[in-house]
Amino acid sequence: HHRVSHTGRWKGPRFLMASAAKKTLILGAEYDDALRGALRDILIRLGAKGLAHDWGVGGSQELETAEVQVGADRVVVEAETFVGLSIHGPAELVERIRAMVVAATNQP
Repeated sequence: HHRVSHTGRWKGPRFLMASAAKKTLILGAEYDDALRGALRDILIRLGAKGLAHDWGVGGSQELETAEVQVGADRVVVEAETFVGLSIHGPAELVERIRAMVVAATNQP
């Protein structure tokens, strides 16, 4: 039996997926090919599956966005002129990816 309030909104139980806190981290310059290569390799190593890829230009700014699935989580990678290369997703996963990228790019 459905209950609808006078505003027309559903008043029954809500089933919300537990979502971890989200976080965005800038990894470095968007034009750093070594950084982009390291991030790509790490995402592949983590079993990331590509979901969407988009590229656009607005004036002098370029924005490239890639959305990937890592296990049950989604991570968005953005390369934006004057902003940098960033990753956004569940805080714990984003921190783990950053640590792996730093380890991969800071070797002597």
